[in-house]
Amino acid sequence: MPASPIYIPTVTNDTDWNFCFHLSQQNKNSAHQRPDELCFTYESRESEEESRTEEEENIDCMSLPKEKLAQSQKKIVQLIKEKMNIQANKELIRCVILSRIVFGQEHWKCAEALANLAYGYLTLRGFPAQAKKHAESAKNKLLALKGNMASDEEEREILGVMILLYYTLGMAWLLQKRGKEAYFYLQKADRTMKELTELNKGYVYNIQVTEKDLEIGLGRASLAIHRLNLALSHFEKAIDDVIAAKGVDTSDLISLYEEIAQMEQLRRNHGQAIQYLKQAYSICVSSFTENSPQTGEVSALLAKAYAMSGEPQHRDAVEIYFVKSISAYKATLGPEDCETLATIEEFCKWLVQNGNKQGAYRLLKASLKSYIINYGVCNEKVAETLYNMSRICFPKGEIRKAIQMLRKIHQAREEEEKMTLENSVSPSYIQPYLFDPHLRDTQRKENYTVRQGTSCMMSRLLWKLRNFVT
Repeated sequence: MPASPIYIPTVTNDTDWNFCFHLSQQNKNSAHQRPDELCFTYESRESEEESRTEEEENIDCMSLPKEKLAQSQKKIVQLIKEKMNIQANKELIRCVILSRIVFGQEHWKCAEALANLAYGYLTLRGFPAQAKKHAESAKNKLLALKGNMASDEEEREILGVMILLYYTLGMAWLLQKRGKEAYFYLQKADRTMKELTELNKGYVYNIQVTEKDLEIGLGRASLAIHRLNLALSHFEKAIDDVIAAKGVDTSDLISLYEEIAQMEQLRRNHGQAIQYLKQAYSICVSSFTENSPQTGEVSALLAKAYAMSGEPQHRDAVEIYFVKSISAYKATLGPEDCETLATIEEFCKWLVQNGNKQGAYRLLKASLKSYIINYGVCNEKVAETLYNMSRICFPKGEIRKAIQMLRKIHQAREEEEKMTLENSVSPSYIQPYLFDPHLRDTQRKENYTVRQGTSCMMSRLLWKLRNFVT
């Protein structure tokens, strides 16, 4: 733990320095004064000045960390607004250190700083292990202090910190795919929220976690433990809370409608899922315009929802919303963006399944250049696109075109293997562990094993196609 700041006096404000200076002047002017009188005067003044200096040092030593702590807390808010998450997390660490200096290791304010740090690791960095570690440390401190507070106001503040801690622990467990533990802590957060609401006579203020956050967390945790109906009830309550607070057109509803639609799809209730996604689409268009990444995302989900219904009358809607999604992504993110290419791939799969192979081939061919720009020639995605194009050509009788595409894939595979082999014997400053002959041989074997299955499959397929042509 860092030491307390050291007070370094200056000539202008050092009382000891001033006393010594005045004493020397006095010695010059009052040489006739008796030695015992002088000694008594010196001792009394020294005692008075020492006590005054100690008080000043104590004030100065504590005022600096308090000022720094207040500055760091303000800085965190600004950094989060500017999306500078790493710097914000560093300031949270600084706040923990300063809180220990100002309040002491066992004070609840120090536990609050740890709780904020844990929440920061969860929300700013996405590090559940670190979040759990700091949250557990803060929880143990607060549980020891709870019920022994000097005032009701402090007890309310501690309850607010406990809500933050339980929520952080619950969401951290959820990120680690431990639904049971997540639901346990989120329930504790919900119970603590109700306790705080009763103490405040129905009003909760100055806490980072809202009732909406808790309902969403409980809904996700319920889904993780396969309690689908319970998950739906939590999300419905979260939607009601948002509508009551911000209205039916707020953009906060978009993600909620998307998640609850996915739950309805799990229940095979495709009609209700489509209705939720239509509401999300309407909000996106009004909030972000039709050509925006948000609208592109919801359009793709809506197209998939129509496709999952399996209803023949929904085929036109599937095509319309896939086209809208691709257009929105191209206009905002560009044709080479991963989201654009992934949506094109999904659309092509649906077109092939519904017999429109020619349309799928045109889309794949048009996007092939974008795949190469984005991923490079020797890439799995490029090979997969060429392979899908060859599969479309083969049933149509265009055997030579299919062979040409498969040959390109085969050549790309060979080039990739060659590059991998060269990298596996690279100099020591790139891969120093390869000086060990055993490790070097193991690495080469792994590289070969990963690719030999696909390469052999392509070789066999090419051989079959050549025989078919001849």
